[in-house]
Amino acid sequence: MRTKLPTVFVLPQLAMACLGPATRATEATSPPDRSQYGDPAEYELRDRPVTVDDVRILVRTSELLAQESAWNRSDDRQCQDDEASGRRSLFCALQAASVEVLGHYDHRRVALQEVRFAIQEATRGREFEHRLMEFNNLPETSLADVQAVLKIAREWVEARLAVTAPVPGNHPSR
Repeated sequence: MRTKLPTVFVLPQLAMACLGPATRATEATSPPDRSQYGDPAEYELRDRPVTVDDVRILVRTSELLAQESAWNRSDDRQCQDDEASGRRSLFCALQAASVEVLGHYDHRRVALQEVRFAIQEATRGREFEHRLMEFNNLPETSLADVQAVLKIAREWVEARLAVTAPVPGNHPSR
């Protein structure tokens, strides 16, 4: 069972912005090849297996964005400049935390997907081309909102991890 976001979390301005139709620029070019990420139907599933590393990624991301001075609210999904300046967007903080924890970046890792799902719920299903970047860049998004979606994602991952973790001392006899 998923924890619901508190209604208080959705800012009045954000709620109003979500009522209008989502608009996106359309491109005349063919879509980019996303085959490296696997089947889109798979990575949008909300019950994929979790690991302790997913929790560690979310905790580390929260630490990287602990101070307003560490947050880049103008994400362009290019993280080299964020790393150089020490000011990371939500996307770049998740990327940096993934590299620290896993040794590489995994774009569709469960931890990152859970943040995307928390953003969907916080914005009441608003359509985004790039959820992490566009949520980060909304004028009404605050660092507290970013921290709130990270917290909710971590709670969801921890709840699923608790269900799948073996109970200490409860090992089958041989």
